[in-house]
Amino acid sequence: METTVARHMLEKLLTKNIIGAKHTSIDNAVKSLPKHLRGDAEKVLKQLRILGYVTFHPTSYGMEVSINPTKLVL
Repeated sequence: METTVARHMLEKLLTKNIIGAKHTSIDNAVKSLPKHLRGDAEKVLKQLRILGYVTFHPTSYGMEVSINPTKLVL
């Protein structure tokens, strides 16, 4: 189930072109998930950060997320 959540979140960030310096709120990355999967989303984001697939950007209004461009292979 967690791989489905991770795949869905990475696909959304990729289709919205949220890569590198362009980032979005964690809430926006999570809101496209079905409601029954949203509870696992923050845990999955932390795992993706540890693996290096996403990066977090601290801002004055909260934490934001984007895809790590060095891990992106096209």
